Amino acid sequence: MGSDAEEVSQPASSPEYEQDDEDEDCYLSDQEDDALEESVLQVLEDGNLEDCHWSSSSVITKEYLLAAQREDLRKVMELLGLKEHHARTLLIHYRWDVERIFELLDQKGRDRLFSEAGIPLGTANNAGSPSATEVTCNVCYDDVPLTAASHMDCGHNYCNECWTEYFIVKINEGQSRRVKCMAPKCNAICDEALVRKLVSAKRPDIAERFERFLLESYIEDNDTVKWCPSTPHCGNAIRVKGDIHCEVECTCGRQFCFNCSSEAHSPCSCVMWELWIKKCRDESETVNWITVNTKPCPKCHKPVEKNGGCNLVACICGQAFCWLCGGATGRDHTWSSISGHSCGRFTEDQSTRTEQARRDLYRYMHYHNRYKAHTDSLKQEAKLKRDIQWKISISENKESKIKDYSWVINGLNRLFRSRRVLSYSYPFAFYMFGDEIFKDEMTPEERELKQNLFEDQQQQLEFNVERLSGFLEKDFQNFSDEEVMDTMKHVINLSNVVDRLCKQMYQCIENDLLYPLRTPHNIAPYKSKGLDRASELHICLDSAEQSSPSMKCSQDEHKSQLGLCSESGSSLTGKRPIIQMHGSSSDNSGRPSHKRERRDAHGGGALFDLNVPAEVADKI
Repeated sequence: MGSDAEEVSQPASSPEYEQDDEDEDCYLSDQEDDALEESVLQVLEDGNLEDCHWSSSSVITKEYLLAAQREDLRKVMELLGLKEHHARTLLIHYRWDVERIFELLDQKGRDRLFSEAGIPLGTANNAGSPSATEVTCNVCYDDVPLTAASHMDCGHNYCNECWTEYFIVKINEGQSRRVKCMAPKCNAICDEALVRKLVSAKRPDIAERFERFLLESYIEDNDTVKWCPSTPHCGNAIRVKGDIHCEVECTCGRQFCFNCSSEAHSPCSCVMWELWIKKCRDESETVNWITVNTKPCPKCHKPVEKNGGCNLVACICGQAFCWLCGGATGRDHTWSSISGHSCGRFTEDQSTRTEQARRDLYRYMHYHNRYKAHTDSLKQEAKLKRDIQWKISISENKESKIKDYSWVINGLNRLFRSRRVLSYSYPFAFYMFGDEIFKDEMTPEERELKQNLFEDQQQQLEFNVERLSGFLEKDFQNFSDEEVMDTMKHVINLSNVVDRLCKQMYQCIENDLLYPLRTPHNIAPYKSKGLDRASELHICLDSAEQSSPSMKCSQDEHKSQLGLCSESGSSLTGKRPIIQMHGSSSDNSGRPSHKRERRDAHGGGALFDLNVPAEVADKI
């Protein structure tokens, strides 16, 4: 035991352990400890603020729409062992959310999952005896040959003529994505291959519409994929993974809110922005102005505005009435009274309504004027980019030690982003501290406290944004090197200050204003580097792996109708699609190409153009 103790004690006297003992004796002072804690928290805050709202977006062009749809179909078909039309029925019912389908499979079980989606659990045979050569249709009650009748997976059998007419009616009614069996109380979804076969034989135009609706169900019935709302339509769809309450930018340059498809409006929630747009567009504020500044004529009921000091007002219809109470009177009057009329008694209801309408109007004008002022400033500052580029070109050509002017472009981009945040903060404040949405969720004291907290941050942001705009508008191309360095220092510092103030405002909105409320309101997160431009979705075709037989059979039918081919000449639907994400497209040589081709790879046109949504194409 003594030798063991010596062996253990010997390493403690080594230089490494002596150094460790010295480190343990070193303590930070209180000030150093606080500074270190603050710096660590700051790094964590700056680094992870946007990570908690993770989302990524990709663009699905018309060339890859069908293959992107089939990639999800393949996943469900392989993992659940389904036919293609059953997999499509399941995906449409659950809005093309593959992960949710697998989650519900564990929760509900296979039978219940399929039954709720309209997939038959078993195949019944109602075609009659094997030796029968005819079958009676239960719709038209005609005896038809077996070859002229069709039965679905649910077992119901009708003649092809009745099926065809039924399918045409359902497609015209807009039910192409989920055509149910026409048997009473049967919720099974019809086989799309049979629908396609019967309808195309009689009405090819209706079959074409059926194909379009099936294809575009990947976008119309998908919560994570939406059309780009650009006008004219660019033909792209945006797919988002992660948080869908985000703002994205299409490759065409259109920035929009993914949740509501309107323009990017953060920090306003979608509900707030919809109410604000409606309030600005309709005539509600005109009505408020009329209520405050006019009185209705007691005879013709037209609004009359008072243009003099006398309280006896005459309408254009000839009726005279008292301006104070609105009652009809005669025309005889003096400076102090109207003959035969007295309205000195106070009426509280009318006075209260008038004062409330006046306060509401003034409050709306306060927020709208500031919102419009910053929106107009943003439009004017957008023109500043050309002037700054001209100033930079002059500065780079003159004899100077300063050749890098990237700080000007960075400051300008920061100005655009912060100005946009500032402009949309006023509609947010209008509804956040008003009675339209959160009337009963805050006490007057809480409302006043939160409003003061928000307006203090808003005021600081506004002050520094105006300062940054002022420095960027200076004619730095005529400055000396010392003046340029001084301007650069101010622009860089103000850009950092403005960025931090925007982050603080969003934190205040999410944590202090919206989080304690009962009514959920989600806002798109603040992006310090601007909105993420959606990367293009590319689908490479793996020639080594083939699709499943059921998919391949249907792919041959789609090939002749859609005419979509890969760049190598093979059908997009003939191989297993492997989805990859790229920031830009690539040409045949594999080199990146920043310009995406807008034509079909095989050079021919499809029967219908996938470049526009169905509701747009129907109008062409």
